[in-house]
Amino acid sequence: MASIDLKSPQIILSQFADNTTYAKVITKLKVLSPLEIIMSNTACVVGNSTKLFTLVTENFKNVNFTTVQRKYFNETKGLEYIEQLCTAEFSSVLMEVQSRYYCLAAAAALLKYVEFIQNSVYAPKSLKIYFQGSEQTAMVDSSSAQNLELLVNSQDYRNNHTLFGVLNYTKTAGGSRRLRSNILEPLVDVETINMRLDCVQELLQDEELFFGLQSVISRFLDTEQLLSVLVQIPKQDTVNAAESKITNLIYLKHTLELVDPLKVTLKNCSTPLLRAYYGSLEDKRFGLILEKIKTVINDDARYMKGCLNMRTQKCYAVRSNISEFLDRARRTYTEIVDDIAGMISQLAEKYGLPLRTSFSSARGFFIQMTTDCAAISSDQLPSEFIKISKVKNSYSFTSADLIKMNERCQESLREIYHMTYMIVCKLLSEIYEHIHCLYKLSDTVSMLDMLLSFAHACTLSDYVRPEFTDTLAIKQGWHPILEKISAEKPVANNTYITEGSNVVIITGPNMSGKSTYLKQIALCQIMAQIGSYVPAEYASFRIAEQIFTRISTDDDIETNSSTFMKEMKEIAYILHNANDKSLILIDELGRGTNTEEGIGISYAVCEHLLSKKAFTLFTTHFLELCHIDALYLNVENMHFEVQHVKNTSRNKDAILYTYKLSRGLTEEKNYGLKAAEASSLPPSIVLDAREITTQITSPQNQRSSPEMDRWRAVYHLATRLVQAARNSQLEPDKLRAYLSNLKKTYEKDCPRAADLPERTEE
Repeated sequence: MASIDLKSPQIILSQFADNTTYAKVITKLKVLSPLEIIMSNTACVVGNSTKLFTLVTENFKNVNFTTVQRKYFNETKGLEYIEQLCTAEFSSVLMEVQSRYYCLAAAAALLKYVEFIQNSVYAPKSLKIYFQGSEQTAMVDSSSAQNLELLVNSQDYRNNHTLFGVLNYTKTAGGSRRLRSNILEPLVDVETINMRLDCVQELLQDEELFFGLQSVISRFLDTEQLLSVLVQIPKQDTVNAAESKITNLIYLKHTLELVDPLKVTLKNCSTPLLRAYYGSLEDKRFGLILEKIKTVINDDARYMKGCLNMRTQKCYAVRSNISEFLDRARRTYTEIVDDIAGMISQLAEKYGLPLRTSFSSARGFFIQMTTDCAAISSDQLPSEFIKISKVKNSYSFTSADLIKMNERCQESLREIYHMTYMIVCKLLSEIYEHIHCLYKLSDTVSMLDMLLSFAHACTLSDYVRPEFTDTLAIKQGWHPILEKISAEKPVANNTYITEGSNVVIITGPNMSGKSTYLKQIALCQIMAQIGSYVPAEYASFRIAEQIFTRISTDDDIETNSSTFMKEMKEIAYILHNANDKSLILIDELGRGTNTEEGIGISYAVCEHLLSKKAFTLFTTHFLELCHIDALYLNVENMHFEVQHVKNTSRNKDAILYTYKLSRGLTEEKNYGLKAAEASSLPPSIVLDAREITTQITSPQNQRSSPEMDRWRAVYHLATRLVQAARNSQLEPDKLRAYLSNLKKTYEKDCPRAADLPERTEE
């Protein structure tokens, strides 16, 4: 969705997942109270308008509706418009929307239309453009979703070592989609989250309910997909369209027949949410639609696996005696199928071969023979068998007569499908008015499926129910994805962040577990906010309205960004958008530039975040950054411990990683060299590196000229004055004494003018 206020130059962009009742869309539109709504012309073709278009027109009767051609909804053009028109101050919106293709497409159509009706264009860099997540959900930007491996594994996109993979035990396509959208948009309403947690708790405590519900839910097909096909009216009556409609009517009957078993399973539930879903299944329209279907469709017509089974179901779906022509066509079809079976039996007798009738949707009926293919080669088969293929110990072939009979069979089928289709269309036109209840059913099934999935995940590990307070406190929490990958349970750690100490700086050697720990906290936060139990002994969370991460170190060729530039863009995005209710995770900022600048940037970013009440975790190798706790009381220093053990085989010290988090700074020095030594780097290189490091860091080799000493003294004086001006709360007398002391320190550190080299005037 993209909206513009013509009175003030600002554009609001949003993109979110919604269910088929489109509650969020209607809510957002009501908040905007628009004068005109623009949609694609494909959404409102006469006689075939989409569900969304119908709902929007019903809810906004006094609003002008305009349609524009589908080609103007172009995401590439949308991104160009935003780059061209957005003011520099709000340009970080590009980070948020560059992979949100739907809202970019909406922005392109909106701006093209506005330019057309206004007969003017906007000046470059003149619009305020911002992205607004959907209400009642937290915002997780696309780079954070990638860093945290919420849906896609960063090493191999095909494997399921992701948060989605950890929680996905859903049985239906709708449940899987709902879980996916919830992970990307966690809830922020504590009441709703607790209602979900109550359900999960009941499912865990009531084994009969859990298995009963799982059994019924697993028999549901993709209800949303089914609905979208049912409400579309094809422009041309083709055989494929007819077959699809008949299939979907059988699917609809199958789905409606599951409503009663689902009701029986939910009957004795006690939690409010499950009771509400039970209430929604009481809708009389389910029975009404099923009755109408049963007047036309056979009671035993049902969804079956296997294309021949399904073909038979479609042929005999409509009851007999409804259409005399249909009954006659079906008799003809049965005779042809019987003739085919008879003909293949005769061939088997004639040649003394173990032939059997097989069927595939591509070939129709064909002959199959299972035998030792080494004993009989394809050349030895009778000459009337054609199109011979061999798979393992089985031959497949056909004959000229069988091909002709298949054609007769197909002709007969087309006739049956056409007549069945006419009857089905008439039936569907009668049930369209009641079909809205199926959207509720689809919603119920997908939600129950997701809650069952959460409960299932809990049974496989010792997860705990989270609480919601104003503190982030996790006792012995572990990384859920790491647990899935590793053979043994990951090392658990505690976390404690409050408004009083809301910034945690974490140090430790490479590979000690800093990045994993950051990701673990974010994953636990997301799990808690979607209504799942979390991997810990005890967990309390403060609701996070936004989750930001700065973790990856890749270059980005697409946006022409180096590692450092990418870091800066991501940090700028966080600083522009973070609020007091954000959770911010920053992993080793400033790695892409030299050490001094890296420390400077890290320090400045840290100071900025200290002024907010956001919960921030900052990992770093810059130990200088840790001294910020001397200036700010709300900073907590933590480190990952390592132990040194003697490697007897190589007669060297080896590092043993404990992965345990402790208070204070790390005491490890030169751990980069130790990591290099543990790798396959040649020993001579490691030795040289150690010597050079010793020389660089030894005080006598850090030659300092009097000019540099003077600049250093001025710099220290300036920073301390700025610090005092910013933060001092001293009484006038004490402040005067402090400033006098600063002056004496400066005079002591600053070399005399006589020692300074003479400047030459140019």
